[in-house]
Amino acid sequence: MSNIDRFNIRVYGILINPNDEVLLIHERMGDFEFTKFPGGGMEFGEGTRDCLKREFMEEAQLDVEIVEHIYTTDFYQQSAFRKTDQLISIYYKVKPKDFPIQINLAEFEVIEHGKPEYLRFFWVKRSDLKPEMLTFPIDKKVCEMIS
Repeated sequence: MSNIDRFNIRVYGILINPNDEVLLIHERMGDFEFTKFPGGGMEFGEGTRDCLKREFMEEAQLDVEIVEHIYTTDFYQQSAFRKTDQLISIYYKVKPKDFPIQINLAEFEVIEHGKPEYLRFFWVKRSDLKPEMLTFPIDKKVCEMIS
């Protein structure tokens, strides 16, 4: 752990639709592909709730309300992307401000740090949601908590 030189704070939302399906996102950056809950990195000067609302608006064009806190990382987790970062991930249950939920389920491209990244949202029945469907250890733990 002596090589860790900063914290990386991530904020994620658990969105469950009226059909008891959970929203997930599959991302592809170069050769690296992963599946996770929607959300992302907190920016300086931003609170956790504002971060999550911004991430949902940027990626899903969805205005959400924070319902409740679900989990904050309580174990050491090194970043998969930057080996000198320690991750702290915060998860909230969210709900859309408007119904019906309108989310583009087709793959789309965004530019992150000058490089293309490909995103695709999809729904999974909560009863079918399994930790092995998710890529990262913290997401897997949260999956067990909500399924």
